[in-house]
Amino acid sequence: MFAQLKSKFLELFLNPVFLACVFSWFCAQFIKTIINLCLRRIHSVGELFECLIWKTGGFPSSHTSLVTSLCTCIGFRNGVGSDIFMLSACLMMITIRDALGVRRANGIHAVKLNEIGKELNDKQVLDYKPIKEVLGHNPMEVVFGAILGFFIGLAFSTL
Repeated sequence: MFAQLKSKFLELFLNPVFLACVFSWFCAQFIKTIINLCLRRIHSVGELFECLIWKTGGFPSSHTSLVTSLCTCIGFRNGVGSDIFMLSACLMMITIRDALGVRRANGIHAVKLNEIGKELNDKQVLDYKPIKEVLGHNPMEVVFGAILGFFIGLAFSTL
């Protein structure tokens, strides 16, 4: 039983589609980290690892890169007329729409709420603790993430 479980586990982690998605996400995070290092936005080793592994927002969009890579791989493996490709294309559209719209709007709202909260704090009307401001993505960040994901998915599908 353990050998069979180990076999299935290895099958998952050696799947080219899975590897393309992980590599695409990691490449986007790596590029984002290099940009933040060059712009001197990273001040500690902890911030470096957070940016490399977990940070959202910024250039390029790792979410978009991952889902575009997934969609590209599935398109090559199963054909663009397959049901699974249609599912991945819909997932890609939802993710990109979320990155450009909902998450961006939430980030703008967080900035405004923090401004209002600071004013109320300064006037001693309210004890306000700032909320995290994650601005989502602008169109250029999403486009570059999609291009990165497409080419990584293409490479994993053809090599």
